[in-house]
Amino acid sequence: MAEKHRPRQSATHALIPSKPPHDTATPAAAIFLILGAGLLFSCLDASAKYLVLDGMAAPFVAWMRFAIHGLLVLVLFRSWSNPAMFRTRSLPRQLLRGAFLFGSTLFNFLALNTLQLAETMSIFFFAPMVITALAGPLLGEWAGWRRWAAVAAGFVGVLVITRPGLAAFEIGHVYALCATLCYCLYVIMTRHMSATESAESLIFYSALAPVVMMLPAVPFTASLPPDALHWLILLGLGLFGGVGHWLLIQAYKQATTTALAPYPYMQMVWAVGFGVVVFDQFPDRWTMGGAAIIVASGLYIVHREHRLRLESRTAPNAEDSELAKKL
Repeated sequence: MAEKHRPRQSATHALIPSKPPHDTATPAAAIFLILGAGLLFSCLDASAKYLVLDGMAAPFVAWMRFAIHGLLVLVLFRSWSNPAMFRTRSLPRQLLRGAFLFGSTLFNFLALNTLQLAETMSIFFFAPMVITALAGPLLGEWAGWRRWAAVAAGFVGVLVITRPGLAAFEIGHVYALCATLCYCLYVIMTRHMSATESAESLIFYSALAPVVMMLPAVPFTASLPPDALHWLILLGLGLFGGVGHWLLIQAYKQATTTALAPYPYMQMVWAVGFGVVVFDQFPDRWTMGGAAIIVASGLYIVHREHRLRLESRTAPNAEDSELAKKL
């Protein structure tokens, strides 16, 4: 069920145990699992957008998402017989990390109030480039010029979507960018803390921290769903998020991060589909063009990371390995 503590892993999936670094064919089961996770995350976004547009407060919707997710974690990890879930080296850092995750969710839900699903998803895909930029000053993992070029290209894609200074730019774009930044800080803290904290505690406190910190605000933001359909959608938020993360864990038990890297971008397909079917919204050419630039930049960074891992394994000494990273 829950994994034992492991050494530091990749920035984007620090909670997920990785397979040995040998290139093998990607198992079909792993592909289906990660596609299923992306579908559930898209269901989460579409459900949140539906509730927020119907008048429910975004902070309460976000709180409910983590409250239900937290209950699922307690059950799935058998908390009654798994004390490792509750042990932590630094509770303040766990809370700060959970706050960043909650901020990412809250800002995303606020953005969905005015933006299309495809717009918020496109901007969120800028996260790998932001992580690459922040990893230098925060983790000492500096990128070479090729990856910086990919970061710049991804930023151009964001500018194409938001078109700042033009009539298309609105507060929803600001919320989407804040959601992306919070998520990137969450990922970087996960990478930093995974060397000293157990995977169980990282998963548990990422759900618990938002619930506890936002509890005082619940009476002021809570609004009861008007009917059974809205109750079902609200309760489904935690299910979509919790099961989606569980599918990710299962997928990355069977395949490497690099092997599965292209498949999360399928969420753009789900986002466009839900936007058209549920909200009668189809992304314009600016959103699709910007999304294409961001996706291409993200895939290049994934490709570059894979090349660097191969070069570091074949470099004859540490000096040559460091030189390869700067290329």
